[in-house]
Amino acid sequence: MNEKILIVDDESGVVEMLRSYFQMRSFQVFTACSGSEALKQAVKNPDLVLLDINMPDMDGLAVCEKIRDHISCPILFLTARLETVDKIRGFQAGGDDYIVKPFDIDELGARVAAHLRRENRKQGQSVLRFFGDMSIDYSKREISVNGTQIVLSRKEFAIVELLSLHAGQVFDRERIYDIVWGLEGEGSSDTIMEHIRKIRGKFAVVSLHNYIETVWGVGYKWNG
Repeated sequence: MNEKILIVDDESGVVEMLRSYFQMRSFQVFTACSGSEALKQAVKNPDLVLLDINMPDMDGLAVCEKIRDHISCPILFLTARLETVDKIRGFQAGGDDYIVKPFDIDELGARVAAHLRRENRKQGQSVLRFFGDMSIDYSKREISVNGTQIVLSRKEFAIVELLSLHAGQVFDRERIYDIVWGLEGEGSSDTIMEHIRKIRGKFAVVSLHNYIETVWGVGYKWNG
């Protein structure tokens, strides 16, 4: 089955250029020319999203925040300018990479291919683990407690994956940030506190167990 790519940009010329490029490379291409249309197309479960930031009705950052809790595929922002504060906002919204306009289309294609290869490697590592009433399918990126599925954002799942695969080991915020954000990291490790707060809130809806334990003055560990 051909990989699916969603292209979102309010410039029709850019959309058509990218559509033609990726269709020639056997992608199944979906397109949207506005943020609201992008939300509708996102339900088609793309394997990767190219998302313009500057759109009139709803910008790309807002679109990313709305869809990130429902899809885990790579989201690459298209932008005409790139300041440090913009990168931080984009990564906090759930983005994975930036492509600055005007771009070289072959470089864009190479970045898309690299992100998809990384996703395929992750999916090839099929691992399922149980922690009491919780099950985590790392290849499908699915977590459920007593049959109820918990939807996590991409970064939230990465944090749970790191901690749960090393249950009992304590990680400080800086270490978690370095591992999860990697070369994308342009912000502060303080964001880890906010992500863990959100994860705990989602877990608390279906379980009284404290899966992520705070080790005061040190960091966090998985309490399975």
